[in-house]
Amino acid sequence: MYSMTIHEAKNKLAAKEITSVQLVESVLSRIDAVENHTKAYLTLDREGALAAARQADKNGGSGPLHGIPLAVKDVFCTRNMPTTCGSKILEGFVSPYDATVIEKLTDSGAILIGKVAMDEFAMGSTSENCAFQVPENPWKAGYVTGGSSGGSAAAVAADECFASLGSDTGGSIRQPASLCGIVGLKPTYGRVSRYGLVAFASSLDQVGPLTKDVRDCALMMNVIAGHDPRDSTSIKQNVPDFTTSLTDGLQGIRVGIPGEYFAEGLDPEVEKAVQNGINMLRDAGAEIVDVSLPHTEYCVAVYYLIAPAEASSNLARFDGVRFGYRDMSADSLIDMYRQSRSHGFGDEVKRRILIGTYALSAGYYDAYYKKASQVRTLIKNDFASTFSQCDLIVSPVTPTPAWKIGEKADDPLALYLSDILTISSNLAGIPGLSVPCGFSGEGLPIGMQMQAAHFNETTLLKAAWNLEQRTGLTTKKPVLP
Repeated sequence: MYSMTIHEAKNKLAAKEITSVQLVESVLSRIDAVENHTKAYLTLDREGALAAARQADKNGGSGPLHGIPLAVKDVFCTRNMPTTCGSKILEGFVSPYDATVIEKLTDSGAILIGKVAMDEFAMGSTSENCAFQVPENPWKAGYVTGGSSGGSAAAVAADECFASLGSDTGGSIRQPASLCGIVGLKPTYGRVSRYGLVAFASSLDQVGPLTKDVRDCALMMNVIAGHDPRDSTSIKQNVPDFTTSLTDGLQGIRVGIPGEYFAEGLDPEVEKAVQNGINMLRDAGAEIVDVSLPHTEYCVAVYYLIAPAEASSNLARFDGVRFGYRDMSADSLIDMYRQSRSHGFGDEVKRRILIGTYALSAGYYDAYYKKASQVRTLIKNDFASTFSQCDLIVSPVTPTPAWKIGEKADDPLALYLSDILTISSNLAGIPGLSVPCGFSGEGLPIGMQMQAAHFNETTLLKAAWNLEQRTGLTTKKPVLP
């Protein structure tokens, strides 16, 4: 049962061919069988999940995710499980409230089975920065899952849950989805509430689903999207039924191909797989047009000023006073701050706090953060102009397939560049999606990225569904014991 999609399981539950308890037991047995290979879960609530499943079977229900076992990235506040953000500074912390998206999942009848590994405070591209364990790619042992939602992607790809929630600040849903061969969607900024999401960079973070196929992605979006008065960045926008237009054809849809995303450094196997996907979109009725995003070359520099600057502010609250780790050997208040943060945070988090604090410091704000914000506006304008010429922008998700764990660990800049094709969506606030489009010669998944104008997730999902039907790749599974 664990290998089913959400929509397949929903149909069988509705027909009373299976029970929610059977679904949860199946997923738990799968976790027992493969977790030592994937290392996806940081927290597993066996008894809580089984109790919720028994209650679901007893009471019945018509919620859109009734009785479906899900996992969530350990960056969402949960009342009944620890919320660590993959960091020792929050080890053992249990939130007094649930994030809005957690409330929405449980209100829809979903069963939260556990919380999965991630880069510390969502800072990373491989999930190697997790303080507790490094998840491994289900398609090839010893290879990265991507990050920062790497545990989410690994758990979904290995059938250790039916779907997962992740967060995306610079590609952290789409990149691991691509490297693990599943579907991942970063919605428009403001489409999904960030209340209860532990912040990395507040103007960039967005919550989204990682799923086994496109229909499941649409089902998850139906549940989590919508305005939340508790989140000041949440936008009052009508939420459509994202499943209704999936099966429509692509006649009349213009797909833009930006030359800047197919530049030097792109792996030939990635380029070939994406080009094959573009041809399939053409066969489905789409018109292919060339477009340009001239400020793409500045995206990495802009992102790595804005994101660390916001992170240095957001992470100031982790000081050893109110919650989280405290160094008890300190002799003074200042030493307690210094030692708690030095010992509690990992190297990558400290690196970004230092960069961000410097960029915001007196005498440097105008030269760095302000200038980056101005260039960000130019990047937004590029997309606004391009979407007057096309409905979708298609490109690779990452320049290469997955690589070996540890291969780039000593080269932070190389890791930063692995997000070069996804960062722009976050800077512009537009939705982006990753859908499988091929495999490398080593059998590692390759994803295609689709981007659309603000609040146009329905077009993204429709195009992804049409591609999925032609490739059949979302039905392929990694070989695990």
